[in-house]
Amino acid sequence: MRVITKSYKVFSIFIVLLALGVFGCQNSSKKEQNEPEKLPNIVIIYMDDLGYGDVGAYGATEIHTPNMDKLANGGVRFTTGYASSATCSPSRYALLTGQYPWRNENAKILPGTAPLLIGTEQLTIPKMLKEKGYYTGVVGKWHLGLGSGNVDWNETIAPGPNQVGFDYSYIMAATQDRVPTVYIEDGNVVGLEEDDPIQVNYQKNFEGEPTGKDNPELLKMKWHHGHNNSIVNGIPRIGFMKGGEKAKWIDEDMADTFLEKAKQYVQQHKDGPFFLYYALQQPHVPRTPNERFVGLSGMGPRGDAIVEADWCIGEFIQTLQSEGILDNTLIIFSSDNGPVLNDGYYDDAVEKLGNHTPWGPLRGGKYSLFEAGTRVPFVVYWNGKVTPGVSDAMVSQIDILSSLAELVGSDNKTEDSKNLLDVFMGKSEEGREELVLEATSRTALRKGNWAMIPPYEGPAKNNSVNIELGNSSEFQLYDLSSDIGEQKNQAKENPEKLQEMVETFKQIRGADFKNIQQLELK
Repeated sequence: MRVITKSYKVFSIFIVLLALGVFGCQNSSKKEQNEPEKLPNIVIIYMDDLGYGDVGAYGATEIHTPNMDKLANGGVRFTTGYASSATCSPSRYALLTGQYPWRNENAKILPGTAPLLIGTEQLTIPKMLKEKGYYTGVVGKWHLGLGSGNVDWNETIAPGPNQVGFDYSYIMAATQDRVPTVYIEDGNVVGLEEDDPIQVNYQKNFEGEPTGKDNPELLKMKWHHGHNNSIVNGIPRIGFMKGGEKAKWIDEDMADTFLEKAKQYVQQHKDGPFFLYYALQQPHVPRTPNERFVGLSGMGPRGDAIVEADWCIGEFIQTLQSEGILDNTLIIFSSDNGPVLNDGYYDDAVEKLGNHTPWGPLRGGKYSLFEAGTRVPFVVYWNGKVTPGVSDAMVSQIDILSSLAELVGSDNKTEDSKNLLDVFMGKSEEGREELVLEATSRTALRKGNWAMIPPYEGPAKNNSVNIELGNSSEFQLYDLSSDIGEQKNQAKENPEKLQEMVETFKQIRGADFKNIQQLELK
């Protein structure tokens, strides 16, 4: 009896422990089911004037971009990815708002004194992500306007990035070639001294201030066109500026400055989730790579600036890795528009180009309605989550807002922005069917494999920058599946396709298109 009793006790204890184990597993399973999946950090790395052919993964052989290539080869590399526009401000507007820039008549290349282009009530990527618990930041080039007119640069500047969804901002106001040439952190000029206030004017110079036009002896970089106003750091700029001497940036240190701020942002918010819009200034003019990179490309300052930017991207990715968050960070890499060589300064970009083709197999470049104006490097990288590969699906930067909204479970989406999350994740090839593209207030249509450019008045080429603009007195129609370089205009020999394209274009543009008479087929 004693043996039986002892066995019974052991068996009872086993049953209790088994029940507790099962119950514990069930509780653990329920807990796992109830726990929401951790939201990824999101980073947009945005280049400035980087062309389709400027990246190794996109066919460049004369310049080395190992870190850009690492993103492209480890993620989804889109061969048909577009900025919304062939110039800066409109593309940045579309990226952040998910809205076609031609819907906003002020979405053009902005001077340094332009008011904020994005409405403070408007939906933006950072605003949408903030609602889902993200900390949001922008580091780098802004060029979307500041204030509401007549900005006092010596006080806190608002509205700006912090009023359209960004918790943190460290930016330059416009472009590197425009005044004011100062960094602005959360609305305040960095390093500004009270007894040396800043004055900015885009119409007339301040008395006694030297200019690139009148004082060439002060220049270390010679201007070619349009950049002959105030001189800062030996470089003539667009616009006039006085004061703020100790607040002025050193151009050669700009890439390092923005990189350090981006790294600090990651380190401070690594527990996430965070969103960072890291907007590099390269290879926009003036091209001023740090001395560490001078001569590395063999192509002069433009090539060296691309090499410098690639290094910055590598250092930034290394920071994500060293902080243990790379695998939980979605990275989107792209450019605001296509390439340009001589964009206002003599810097050997043309003379030292060699066999490099920044536009790749495409026609045109910055400012152009041809493909090279808006078709740009476009990569989505998320280690272990995005299926690596090459996609021919048509995608646009306008689509990033709605796609990220789907990712984080937000209902905030826009009419122009398409939810292409599965395409971005490498799970689908069904991209956009059509897309309206813009270049200096002119618009054209991509639909399927076809490109249609309506008739436009104006020069066929911008001779200052040596880029074909796409202007013609006749309709242009190109089959990009067999003619990616847009050499054969099929408008006359394929009237049915042209009519289809024109009707689609009318439906999208509607009453917004001021030159509707241009669309009447003859």
